[in-house]
This record gives sequence, structure tokens and C-alpha cells, in this order.
Amino acid sequence: MALTMLPTSELLTAPTGGRILPDGRAVPELRARLRRIPSARNALAVASCWTQTIAIAVAAVWLDHPVTWILAFVLMGRAHAQLAALMHEAAHRTLFRNRRLNDWVGRWLVGYPAFVPTDAYRRAHMAHHREEFGPNEPDLALYVGYPITRASLRRKLWRDATGRTGLKLLRAQARGLWAPEAKVRRVTWSILGVQALLLATCWLLGHPWVYLVLWFLPYLTAWRVINRLRSIAEHGGMVASPDRRLTTHSVVQHPLARFLLVPYHIGWHLAHHCDAGVPWRNLPRYHRELRASGYVTPGLEYPTYPALWRKLSSRPS
Repeated sequence: MALTMLPTSELLTAPTGGRILPDGRAVPELRARLRRIPSARNALAVASCWTQTIAIAVAAVWLDHPVTWILAFVLMGRAHAQLAALMHEAAHRTLFRNRRLNDWVGRWLVGYPAFVPTDAYRRAHMAHHREEFGPNEPDLALYVGYPITRASLRRKLWRDATGRTGLKLLRAQARGLWAPEAKVRRVTWSILGVQALLLATCWLLGHPWVYLVLWFLPYLTAWRVINRLRSIAEHGGMVASPDRRLTTHSVVQHPLARFLLVPYHIGWHLAHHCDAGVPWRNLPRYHRELRASGYVTPGLEYPTYPALWRKLSSRPS
């Protein structure tokens, strides 16, 4: 068994047709169209995200059935995935054309509610895009060493599902409350303030435990599982290279995965790494251009996420 996640050289064909450049970027005219930011539609997406989240909590309380609570718990993990995807978009400053609005929404409406210091995330994430698997790669520990054994992947996911990963991250983040840097303290206290506001809202509505059961605990558990499965499907086992096809996986996007695992088109990740300035709404179109040009070949793409996860956990015990 070949213990590599890298595509073979036969799959790395040069693009043809004149619309995609050798490095995967679109030609200037097409690139300009792909990079247009639909601010009004993105505002509706943020509003829709919060509407869905509130509706899940209301339905769970109203129906008050064990099956409903379990379903709501899982869907709240998805809610964190949605907020993270929108925050990621704001970190790239492609959520709104107005930079001040983009950053305000990125912090207060999608970042801080999901326990993410958006500006610090942006700085680290830009290092990730400058050179995947480079010396400043912030998430290297998530990606290297694949494929691993199935037992190893199960252990990682069990740590995520039982909250140990989330608690470890929160303990590290809590140290920011007393950090020597004023900006770090201010952001950490802001995140804590937003969480207090969410808790107070639940309390005033007569259901304070909803914050714990349908926000805090899903963040520690369901969201951590989703985040790992998505992250390793993006870059697990790849290598540093100027060819993005050697740094980033490509997976065929199916409705269930887009609903639960990779909302807001974040699953078209190879296209995103070819040009990080393309807003999320245009990534499917960009990916179609990559396929039409031959930059992405059928053999390069995994047919489903489970197929990729099986490859990621294919190392013999």
C-alpha cells in the first residue's frame, strides 16, 4: 500500500483553453468577475445563519422531546461550522466590500459568538495561505502524518467528541484574559462578553440551560468533530508546493456534506487556495472553470468525503 496522499504526476495536467493560468488562477478578466463581492446577499446569509440557529433552539424547547434535543445538539455543531465559515470569509475580507463593515461583522456577529478572535485568526490564516506547510503554517499539527491508522483517527475523534480538545483550546484562550498585551486582553474579554450576552438572553427568556446544552457543549464536542473531519479533508497528508494540487485536496461536493460539514461553499477548497480573493459564492463557478481547463481532472478529485477519510486512515496498524 502506497502511504501517500499525493496525486500522481499524471493527474497534474496543464490547463488549456486560455481561461486558467498554469498556477490555477483565472486570467485577469475572469478573475475580476470571480472576485466581485455580493455584499447584500452576504448580509442575508449572516441573517439566515442566525435565524436558523435561533429556530433550532426554539424548536428544541417547544417540542421538548429526546430525539429533538439530540438532533438540535448536532445541528448546533453545524451552526458553529456556519459561523466559522462566515468568519473565515470575513478574515479574507470577502464578506462585504466595505472593510469596516466586513471586520465588524466578522468580529461581533460571527467570530466572537463562536469563540474566535477574528483578527488573530486572520493573521495566522494569511500565513497559511502564503505557504501551506511552510515554516509559519499555524495548523501544521492538524495536517501532517497522514495517512494514519484507523485506530489513531478514532482516538482523535473521540478526544474531540468528548470535549477534551475543546477544553484544551479554551484553557489556552482563557490565558488571554490576563495577557500582557492589551489588545489580546481586550479581544478575549470581548469574546467573554458576547458569551455572557448569549447566556443572559437565554436566562431572560426563562431557559438559561439552553446556552450550556445548545451552544457551549456543542462547541466543545460536535463542532470539534466537524472541524477535524473538514480540516484533514482539506490538507491532510499533503506537502509544501507551489502547485496547489499538492497542498490541497479536492472533493466532489454532495448536498449532505454541504449542509452539515462544509457550509457556504467552503468545501470547494482547492479553488479557494488557487485564489483566496474569490468570495464563497463564486467558488463553485471557479471550480467549474478549473475542471473545464483540465487543471482539476476527475481522477484528482475524491468522489465523497468518506472516501477521502478512508484514505486518510489507511495506514496499516
